[in-house]
Amino acid sequence: MTFPLPNLLVPERAVSVSEFTRYLQNRLEGDEYLQQIWITGEVSSASQYSSGLFFTLQDPEVKASLNCVVWNYALSRLMTEPTSGAKIVVLGTLRIYPPRGQYQLMVNQVLPGGEGLQALRYRQLRDRLAKEGYFDADRKQPIPPHPQIIAVITSPQAAAWGDIQRTLKRRYPGLHVLFCPALVQGKQSPGSIVSAIQRVQTDGRAQVIIVARGGGATEDLAAFNDERVVKAIAACPIPIISGIGHQRDESLADLAADLHVHTPTAAADLAIPQLSTLLSEHQDRTLSLIKVAQTYFDQHQHQLNLLRNRLHRLQPDQQIAREQQTLDWERRQLIQLSLGALQQQSQKCDYLRQKLATLDPHNVLKRGYALVRNENGEIVRSIDSLELEEELSIEFGQGKVKVKIIDTLP
Repeated sequence: MTFPLPNLLVPERAVSVSEFTRYLQNRLEGDEYLQQIWITGEVSSASQYSSGLFFTLQDPEVKASLNCVVWNYALSRLMTEPTSGAKIVVLGTLRIYPPRGQYQLMVNQVLPGGEGLQALRYRQLRDRLAKEGYFDADRKQPIPPHPQIIAVITSPQAAAWGDIQRTLKRRYPGLHVLFCPALVQGKQSPGSIVSAIQRVQTDGRAQVIIVARGGGATEDLAAFNDERVVKAIAACPIPIISGIGHQRDESLADLAADLHVHTPTAAADLAIPQLSTLLSEHQDRTLSLIKVAQTYFDQHQHQLNLLRNRLHRLQPDQQIAREQQTLDWERRQLIQLSLGALQQQSQKCDYLRQKLATLDPHNVLKRGYALVRNENGEIVRSIDSLELEEELSIEFGQGKVKVKIIDTLP
């Protein structure tokens, strides 16, 4: 019995199994998407062989399974080891095994299921941002000890906002608080948080910013592990306190903040001082200042009393009177000595004046003497320097004459 086949279903030739397998191998192993792919599932069986660890990854809900292998050289790099019943996330490359016509996943990394892939992304982003300096301690700003205006960034519907309001009111009634609402969960929350930080910066009044939200699952806190939020917090010139309600791990926003705590209430506690504590400290400082001032006054009052007693014993009025008498006596003595010295010097001056008058050449001339000068005005003291016909000038007590030498006498 024969069955007629349409001509279109009869190929010119049929491909071999190896050709078909090679075709599939080239198509699948050449697909970039399948070169490094993350797959999650549950381990249904795992067996260790000399060449590596072989296991089956399955999806129990739809009864799908995938053969996997981790070669021995890669076992030491695994973050977790596949065991039967474990939920895991694997990173691998699809490969075809031609002898059996089967495909399997050659695994390079294994993470715990659920949050495993998210945890890896978190670590990779954290390491990169740390290398870029966003978490450096020397970049962090000190929190002002007594801010007058603070800003709070959180969801208006969140319990965190109520906790912060109550804490601030209890600790510092009348404090000026700027509320800047933002989404703190969901895909749009990173952009909303960044915009809120920028609005507070532009406003310029706040001296401290609290970024907060209540607790939740890891996926609910994803906004605070977003790179945009981290960079906005690190770049903000206003000190930021993060108060995110989770205790298990620090978010990247916590690492970038200038100060971080695990609850919104704790953030409000650290943002401002307790007003009652400030008043108590002020009273203590006032009392201490009064005590120091009183001690200082008492010490100097005692010193003043000692000086007053000493002054009384010394009787300065009598000493001043005695010194005044001594000064008067010395003044009279000085006057007498000065008058005596003046009289003595006046007599000496008169004697010198008389002696000078006696030696005055004009007085000598008045007594009949004459002064002879040659043509050069020089005084003639001997005839040896004179010559015949030389003109001389003769000065008398009254008047002068000119003469000419006509002869010299021995």
